[in-house]
Amino acid sequence: MDNKRRKEQSRKQKQQDKEARRQRRAAQKQNDPAPPQGQDPDLEGMVPGPQPPQAD
Repeated sequence: MDNKRRKEQSRKQKQQDKEARRQRRAAQKQNDPAPPQGQDPDLEGMVPGPQPPQAD
C-alpha cells in the first residue's frame, strides 16, 4: 500500500514539474522578440551557390 501511495505522489510531482516548465516556457516566449519575417535564423549569413574549396 505504501508503494502505491509513493508512486501516486511521484506522478503528481512530475505533473506539477511539467506544468511549471510549460508556464516558464510560455513566459519566455512572450519576452523573446519574434524572428524577422521571411528569414530563417539557421540560414542567416549563408551564401548560396558554389562554395570555395576546403583548405587541407
